[in-house]
Amino acid sequence: MTRRLAEVAKKVGVSEATVSRVLNGKPGVSEATRQAVLSALDVLGYERPTQLRGERARLVGLVLPELQNPIFPAFAEVIGGALAQLGLTPVLCTQTKGGVSEADYVELLLQQQVSGVVFAGGLYAQAEAPHDHYRLLADRNIPVVLVNAAIEHLGFPGVSCDDAVAVEQAWRHLASLGHERIGLVLGPGDHVPSARKLAAARATGDVPDEFVARAIFSIEGGHAAASRLLDRGVTGIICASDPLALGAVRAARRKGYEVPGRVSVVGYDDSAFMNCTEPPLTTVRQPIEAMGRAAVELLNAQIGGTAVPAEELLFEPELVVRGSTAQAPKA
Repeated sequence: MTRRLAEVAKKVGVSEATVSRVLNGKPGVSEATRQAVLSALDVLGYERPTQLRGERARLVGLVLPELQNPIFPAFAEVIGGALAQLGLTPVLCTQTKGGVSEADYVELLLQQQVSGVVFAGGLYAQAEAPHDHYRLLADRNIPVVLVNAAIEHLGFPGVSCDDAVAVEQAWRHLASLGHERIGLVLGPGDHVPSARKLAAARATGDVPDEFVARAIFSIEGGHAAASRLLDRGVTGIICASDPLALGAVRAARRKGYEVPGRVSVVGYDDSAFMNCTEPPLTTVRQPIEAMGRAAVELLNAQIGGTAVPAEELLFEPELVVRGSTAQAPKA
């Protein structure tokens, strides 16, 4: 019992005495705190006291495209924790190849009568993907928040890392090191964040078409795309994700090129363990904590009946310089 009190208290950010009052039905606790404690019990896997089991937790769907890229578990941790503190229980929905689709998850969440849904890295970012399930949520007036850039006209509020600033930081860093032949490894052509990154690169420097390579978001995709760029003579590569950048490093090594001696590589996200790679990865950090908490605030406002404009909040990224970038090789 003591351990349970301590874990729940830590999860919610209140005293053990407050948790005890909630579990024993004592007065003197706000409704928001009471709901947060009950949700923390659910999240931590503890049974509610008998007299409280009839109360259904308020559920919020958290829909992610995958968990292999460490950026998505990081967002899940921040968003899930912030939801629990508000008395909302996150329901994690992760897509798998050949498994349950994003649209299928939306149907399941509607059946569970969720209070809202947060999407991170979903089909809303791809112009040519199906979007009917988003319209279904809008028609049902379900509160929704999107994390990172989306196509236009969906009508939902969102929080995004500024893709243009991210590329400007990476480009200027490589240019300051003397790199003139800089290539980009981006996602598919209909991927909105990648389109923003490309536009920013072309506004910052010279990017011929042959210095732009498209890939699926994986280490293997980065390897294949970067290999093409290396054959075209680039000395610096800016990637749209950290896994793509790790693939680029692998591609360089397979060709016998030193990183960063012959090729410099910049990632995007600063996801877990990027300071532990060899060499440690220079990357552009997304402010995950601030973005995740802002997404939950926007969602909670909608759940509470407040009208939230369908606007995008842009957050500033930060260049993190490590060992994968260095002076351009001398001709």
